Amino acid sequence: MSPDQHEGTDPSRKERLRITRIAERWTSLAFAVSIVGALGLAVVYWRGGQPQLEGLFLALSLGGIGVGLVVWARYFMPHQPVIEQRHPLESTEEEIADLRDEFERGEAILARRGLLVKMAGAALAALGGALIFPIRSLGPRPGKDLKQTEFGRGVRLVTEDNEPIRPDDVVVDGVVTVFPEDHTNSADAPTLLIRPSGTPRPRPGRQDWSQDGLVAYSKLCTHVGCPVGLYQSEEHLLLCPCHQSTFDVLDGARPIFGPAARSLPQLPLAVDEAGYLVAGGDFSGPVGPGFWDRDRDLGG
Repeated sequence: MSPDQHEGTDPSRKERLRITRIAERWTSLAFAVSIVGALGLAVVYWRGGQPQLEGLFLALSLGGIGVGLVVWARYFMPHQPVIEQRHPLESTEEEIADLRDEFERGEAILARRGLLVKMAGAALAALGGALIFPIRSLGPRPGKDLKQTEFGRGVRLVTEDNEPIRPDDVVVDGVVTVFPEDHTNSADAPTLLIRPSGTPRPRPGRQDWSQDGLVAYSKLCTHVGCPVGLYQSEEHLLLCPCHQSTFDVLDGARPIFGPAARSLPQLPLAVDEAGYLVAGGDFSGPVGPGFWDRDRDLGG
């Protein structure tokens, strides 16, 4: 007896099969809507973004997956514990016939269930693909950007007007704020160029970092990044006005008072062929607050 003939003899089984097929169609439709929503979201992001459309397509994509999973759980998953009574091991003729009919009918159902699995996978894959666009919109990874500045070997030191500066432009006990050429707006670039009346005591490996009595240190306090703009020329000290951290200019800008625990990073100096001050490289360490780079040497 064919599955259709068997179904015709059992109205309740026929009704269950009809409901199952309706549920399958709704599940497939929900996953299809999710795929369309995810593709629409990707297109909107690719074309520049529009908040209202992004919200609409995201709702369709997530809602489609949600509806599909709810219908799936409602009609295709068991809902209560099933207790099997102990019966004689030998099957009756009627049980064997029922098993044969269920098996024949189940082949078609399993084929349709495979389609549902593929639709669900496609919906999730489409949503995952669409999410690549907002992730990419976050921009490139910072990498070493927090540890490097625009200064480098041969980069000229300039004033805030982007004018290059010569060593004799700074008087004794004078202080000038300088920047890397063409990068006067860089937040990590402000640098204090100082000609102290005392003799600097260079740290090991920095004997040639001074130029004509000039030394250069980052202007950003290593406590919370405030600008260190007060110079006491008599004591050769730099003071931060925010929390009174104090740095010894003659001793590599070592902190001697206040909450700062790391020296101001030093910039190596040189002079180019035209007689202008240039950087001999980048700073001795990351500029700014210590919490930007906990693993660095506190010596700066």
